[in-house]
Amino acid sequence: MTQIPLSELQLGEKGTVSGFDLDAETRQRLGEMGLTKGTDCTLVRVAPLGDPIEITVRGYRLSLRKSEARGVLVVLAQN
Repeated sequence: MTQIPLSELQLGEKGTVSGFDLDAETRQRLGEMGLTKGTDCTLVRVAPLGDPIEITVRGYRLSLRKSEARGVLVVLAQN
């Protein structure tokens, strides 16, 4: 199972959060919004200039800066 940054998902791709490479404050803030290890997410939209990105997580949509998404590691879901 290869981990990739959340920022590298393609539109419609699904992944499961497998780890983080973020500072403690950012990691805690994302965790409070539901983005925790083992959580499934799907990339649903990318802003016209590429930042921010929008994902679905735990039944709602969450917008993340690309810099934050680079620090969230995911494993691609098997089709």
